Amino acid sequence: MSLLKKASGKTKMVKTTTNYSKKVMRIFLHPKNIGEIKNADGIGKVGNPVCGDVMWLYIKVAKNKKGQEILKDVKFKTFGCAAAIATSSMITELAKGKTIEQAMKITRGDVADSLEGLPPIKMHCSNLAADALHAAILDYYRKRGNKAMLSKYSNLKPQEHEH
Repeated sequence: MSLLKKASGKTKMVKTTTNYSKKVMRIFLHPKNIGEIKNADGIGKVGNPVCGDVMWLYIKVAKNKKGQEILKDVKFKTFGCAAAIATSSMITELAKGKTIEQAMKITRGDVADSLEGLPPIKMHCSNLAADALHAAILDYYRKRGNKAMLSKYSNLKPQEHEH
């Protein structure tokens, strides 16, 4: 896979060492839902101490016409590699508009599959993205004092991920 690099006004192709899918590169170069949500209902922060990737995921919750809690808005801020940025963007797209219950079912594999795969050395990025979403939802439940839902998802803990 190659990246475009601009130097002194000229664009040239630079060979990368990791084979990203075209979809990963497209989303990395044009990510969606970047930024913070003021007065977010939940914030998830996860990171990988080995590679230095850090993700913050912000959620805003509202009720749909059926009275179900949905993720009205989802945004991210990520410090990391192309895969970390692409997975952060993808998790926001997968989660936005979903009920909280549906969003909690989004898996690490769902993120990687939606990006048409990730190189094995970069799979930890999809782990971080799914974990950040789950952490933001758990933060929402914590802020609301919803012990029943915190108990239901007590087995979900953001994990440290190694290359």
